[in-house]
Amino acid sequence: MKIHLFKSVKNTQPNVNTKGFMRNKIIQYGIGMLFLLFVSNTLFANNIQISNTTLTDKNTTDDFVLVQFDVFWENSWRVSTGPSNWDAAWVFIKYRVTTQATWKHATLHYVDGSGSGDGHTVPTNGVIESNNDNGTGGAHGAFIYRIADMPQTGVSYTGVQLRWDYGIDGVADTDEIEICVLGIEMVYVPQNSFYVGTGNDAVDWSIFYTYPTANTPYNITNENPIAVSPTANSFYYQIDFDGGNNFSGDQLGPIPAEFPKGYKAFYCMKYEITQGQYVAFLNKLPQGGVDSRLDVSTSWNKERNRIWGTFPGTYTTDNPYVVCNYLSWADVAAYLEWSALRPMTELEFEKACKGPALPSQQGIYAWGTTNIFCVAAPLTNAGQESERTTYGSNCSCANGSGNTVDGPVRAGIFAETGNNREQSGATYYGIMEMSGSVWEYTITVGWPAGRAFIGNHGDGELGGPFYEANTWQWPGPDGVGAGFRGGSWSNQGGGSPSHRIDNRRHAAQSVSYRGRDVGGRGVRNAK
Repeated sequence: MKIHLFKSVKNTQPNVNTKGFMRNKIIQYGIGMLFLLFVSNTLFANNIQISNTTLTDKNTTDDFVLVQFDVFWENSWRVSTGPSNWDAAWVFIKYRVTTQATWKHATLHYVDGSGSGDGHTVPTNGVIESNNDNGTGGAHGAFIYRIADMPQTGVSYTGVQLRWDYGIDGVADTDEIEICVLGIEMVYVPQNSFYVGTGNDAVDWSIFYTYPTANTPYNITNENPIAVSPTANSFYYQIDFDGGNNFSGDQLGPIPAEFPKGYKAFYCMKYEITQGQYVAFLNKLPQGGVDSRLDVSTSWNKERNRIWGTFPGTYTTDNPYVVCNYLSWADVAAYLEWSALRPMTELEFEKACKGPALPSQQGIYAWGTTNIFCVAAPLTNAGQESERTTYGSNCSCANGSGNTVDGPVRAGIFAETGNNREQSGATYYGIMEMSGSVWEYTITVGWPAGRAFIGNHGDGELGGPFYEANTWQWPGPDGVGAGFRGGSWSNQGGGSPSHRIDNRRHAAQSVSYRGRDVGGRGVRNAK
C-alpha cells in the first residue's frame, strides 16, 4: 500500500490556554491504517492537561479505533471516609471530517466500570467508567478517576486508550479527520439522604422546610415523588416577592419521581464554566452557532469578560482561567448539551453544598460556616493561571462588591495547599465557588416546566438554526423552568443572604438575557 503524508495542517483554535480543554491537529486515515499524526499543543485547564494524543489499533472490520492520550490534573483525591468520594476527569471527543464544516461528537464504546475496560485501556491505578447513553452500548464520554484512596495531589495517567466506534458515527475508513480530545474536572457526589432547608426564613428567603415550621429542614431519603403541600410534615416553601415579582415558584407539586432530587449519585463540575472553556466551545461551532451563543457587543471587556474574535476559529480570551459571565440560560444549556452533561436541579445544588448531615448552624454558605471573606483588589497576576487575591488566602467568596474587583475571578482561586474548607471556599464534597462568583442556573421545583425535567443527558449535538440544546424535557431558550442559586460577585457586601445555600429568592426566576454576574456549571448522572 502506498503511504503518503498529509501536509496541510490548519490550527483551528487560537493559541490560548483554554481551561478545561486541549486540541489536536489533523489526523488522516488510510484504508486499514493510520498514516500520520501531527504533534499537537498541550493546553491547560485548572491544570488539567491532555497530551500525546494519537490513534492506534484501527479495526476496519468492526469500524473502531483507539484514541490514545495522557491526562494529568492537580488537586485530585479519593477518600473512603468523610465525604467518601473522589474527583474525576470527564473526557469526550469531537471530530470533523475535513470535507465537512461541522464538528461532531464521537461515540465511545460503553464502559461498565468493572475495570475490564470493555475495549478501552484502563490506566494503571485508575478506573474508566461511562453510561450506556444510547441504550445499545454507545457512550458520549468517559470518567477517569483513581481506583484507591489517595490524599489530595496531582494525578497523571499515561497511555489511556478510549475505543471510538467511528462506524456508528458514519465515518468511513478512508475519511480524513480532525480530532479534539477534551476534559472537564468533575466531583463525585455519592448516593445518600440529605436535608434541604435549615435556614432562617427571615433572612434566607423562600427556603425549603418541613411544614409548618420554617426553620425545620426537610429530609430527602429517596427519589420517590415528593408532595408539596401546606399540611403537617410535608415539603413546602414560602413565596418571597422581589419588587412585586414571584421568583420562588407556585408552591405546587408533586415533584415527580423522575425529577433528580439529589439522593442518587451524580458528578458535578468542580468549577464553574471558564472563559477558556467557553472559547473552546465557540471554536467548534459554525458561524451561525457562534452568532447565537456570543454577543461580543454586550460582554467584551466588561466585568472581566474578555472573549472576542471573528469567524472562523479565531475566538479567544486573555482571561482563560477566569469564570465566564454574561451567559444566558440558552448559552449554558447549549454548552452542557455539547459537553454531554446536563443541568443541575436546585435540590442537587443543596446536596452538593451540604453533604448528608444536618448542618449545626443556620444560614451557612457553601463552605459550611456563616463566616465570609471577600476578594480585594488589586489582584496579583490578574487573568493568569496564578491569579491571586491580595486579601490573603483566607477568602471564601468571589464577591468583589465594595472591594473594587468588578467581576468574577479565577476558578479555584482560593484552593491553596493547606487551606481548610472555609478558606478554600469548598463544599462538603470539594466543589468550588458555589457561593458567590457568578449566579448559577439550576432547574427549579417551582414551576411545571422545571418539575418536568427528568435528568437526561445532552448527546453532544446542538439543534435548530440557533444551535441550542435540544434534549427532551430541558427548559427551553426562554429559561422557563430554570432559576438561580448561590449569589454572585455583584451582590452588595460580603454576607449577602443571596450567597447562602438555602436562599431561594431567585430559584424560579426565568431569565433569557445575558447577565454580567451569571454563569453556570453542569452535572452528570453516576452509575
